[in-house]
Amino acid sequence: MNRRRTTAGPPSEELLRLLGQLTGQVMERIQLQQARVALAVELQRHMLPPDLPGLPGLETAARYVPAQTGLDIGGGWYDAFALPDGSLGFAIGDVQGHDVEAAAFMGQVRTGLRAVAGVTTDPGDILGRANNLLLSMSSDLLATCSFLRFDPVSGELAGARAGHVPAVWGTAAGAEVQLDPGGLPLGVFADQRYPVTHRRLTCRGAFVLITDGVVEGPTFPLVDGLAQVTRLVGAAYDADADELAAQVIAVADLTGHTDDAAVLVLRHDGGPYR
Repeated sequence: MNRRRTTAGPPSEELLRLLGQLTGQVMERIQLQQARVALAVELQRHMLPPDLPGLPGLETAARYVPAQTGLDIGGGWYDAFALPDGSLGFAIGDVQGHDVEAAAFMGQVRTGLRAVAGVTTDPGDILGRANNLLLSMSSDLLATCSFLRFDPVSGELAGARAGHVPAVWGTAAGAEVQLDPGGLPLGVFADQRYPVTHRRLTCRGAFVLITDGVVEGPTFPLVDGLAQVTRLVGAAYDADADELAAQVIAVADLTGHTDDAAVLVLRHDGGPYR
């Protein structure tokens, strides 16, 4: 006669107790993660400038939206401020990583750029000095960034890139992705050089800065997102800056972005700018 050997398990009351403990631990972790996400969102929003500077003939606007997942909060940001020589500085960037650490590092990058811009107004020099400053803080994170300086006297827009997504520039002649030469992201290696590209804003148009959260998603390639933004900018280069910013940030909804997204629009009339 074949007999099946059975092993007695714990009583049902013990299983229920263990299940209750595990459920409680899971709920605590979920609540902790939700609290960290909420803190990161608030940190990020409070670090974004409430107002953007402008000039006669130069209108600015920006948009920011968190990641669609609600779990991963990146370090996307933008900034705009007056420089000591009367020109305007514009920056946009994205910090590696997520959650509170990324939001805090984003604040360090933004503060570092502002501090360095009080010493020099050359975009390449600003990125180079900010890079060395961040490395001196011994952080494991890195950041991509574009920094631009607009001179209202000459109407020149000078910019440099540190591993960041290229901008899109639209005029009556059409819109194109600006594949300017750039350098490594901030926080990788010391003493980096960042080439500066110079443009004269002598006609009506829109210069649009974005983060990769706008144009890239899990199943949406970066090149497709850039093409979509380019079409929008080409069609609405002379629209109100706020309206154009709203149209561009809406591209992020198409990508199903898992990173936060930021847009900064410089709408120019061709001058004079003072």
